[in-house]
Amino acid sequence: MTESKRLVLMGTGPFAVPAFEALRLAGHEIALVVTKPMPPVKSRKGPPPSPVRSWAESHSLPVFDPDTINDPAAITRVADLQPWLLVVCDYGHILKPDALATATIGGINLHGSLLPAYRGAAPVQWSLLNGDAETGVSVIHMTPRLDGGPIIATSSTPIRDDETSGDLEERLSQLGVAATMDAVARLIQWDQTTPIGEIQDAARITKAPRLSKADGDIDWGRSAREIDCHIRGMQPWPVAFTHVLVDPEKPPIRLAIKEISITETDSSDRSPGEILAGEGFCVATGDRVIEIKRLQPAGKREMPAGDFLRGHSPPEGSRLFSP
Repeated sequence: MTESKRLVLMGTGPFAVPAFEALRLAGHEIALVVTKPMPPVKSRKGPPPSPVRSWAESHSLPVFDPDTINDPAAITRVADLQPWLLVVCDYGHILKPDALATATIGGINLHGSLLPAYRGAAPVQWSLLNGDAETGVSVIHMTPRLDGGPIIATSSTPIRDDETSGDLEERLSQLGVAATMDAVARLIQWDQTTPIGEIQDAARITKAPRLSKADGDIDWGRSAREIDCHIRGMQPWPVAFTHVLVDPEKPPIRLAIKEISITETDSSDRSPGEILAGEGFCVATGDRVIEIKRLQPAGKREMPAGDFLRGHSPPEGSRLFSP
């Protein structure tokens, strides 16, 4: 059995939960679970608790939610517990040196990419947006530089052609379990003197900045493959979207595009975004015709594209566009 250690876990989103649960089941002492504060209540019902908070409370683990973990009072709270290691994943705050120094051997971070690729807040989404064939997870020994520490453990996986970011993130969170357990086991055996892990190659660094709603806007001049990757990469958030004008007397309708298929039909003689006559909701792109399978008009439920066309008939020659 692996030697039990005192840990402080830091996370907020669902990506962290499988690895945290594996550490708990392995018998490590979870001295504290640090998570982001609940957002302000804007309705009587209020927002749901974060996945990590829900997980911690379900196992009666102590929860701490400072506005920032780098506040002196928060640092004191963690340091007083004398943890051996901080385990950070999907937390939402960058730990400064004083916060990392609260644990005997610092911290590790489970990250949703094969570092040094896709450093930043949205690694899973950017791997899909860029059409990568493979991705994975990395566990690093944390340094004050974002995602910049030596890599202790990795695990890779092919990206499936039909996966959304949500699908892929769920798979990677499970892949991260073994990588996290491997990293902790290696650190238990570490003499704390010999260099541990693989130094990241600065020449291979790529960024994965946080996405915004505006990033979902579809550029129909791109290739069909790029548009497909864009649509899948934007799910479940911020969602890929476009606009269509079906009635000159009314404003354009915003359409969230949820699923497409790529046809073999060349569209080089068509304008990008042009809606083609015939069966299905077919649209010209920068190279081939795509067929929209599922969409969601603003303020409506998600539906098959055929249902939308039965209620709305875009005039011949209409285009999908950015307003």
